[in-house]
Amino acid sequence: MHALPLRLTPGQDLHAAVESVLSAHGVSAAYVIQGIGSLSVAQLRLAGASQSTELRGDLEILSLAGSVSPDGAHLHIAVADAQGKVLGGHARAGCLVRTTVEVLLMLLPEYHFARENDAVTGFRELVIRPII
Repeated sequence: MHALPLRLTPGQDLHAAVESVLSAHGVSAAYVIQGIGSLSVAQLRLAGASQSTELRGDLEILSLAGSVSPDGAHLHIAVADAQGKVLGGHARAGCLVRTTVEVLLMLLPEYHFARENDAVTGFRELVIRPII
């Protein structure tokens, strides 16, 4: 395992920045351990919803975690607005950094992550394979 701290800057897409790490570091498996910072736009897919909900304004990231594979990132996020209202769900593409976002990733070079259809859940789920 290898810890990799990242700092994202204004205007960066959180999802795209996290996904770009694998190829940049030559690995195919990582976990987002935690993230904090601020967004100007959050794209959240709420539990059970099929479409994203867009939030705009001064948003603080309270929690960010997930897994990252070459098939994409599966990120969960909780954000608070300027009134302290908290909303959370799946972070989707289009979450834009307002001032900064600090993320801690754990790179796992000894594993390969993939997302494959799961007959039980009906969703593309994480498949973990050791690299031999």
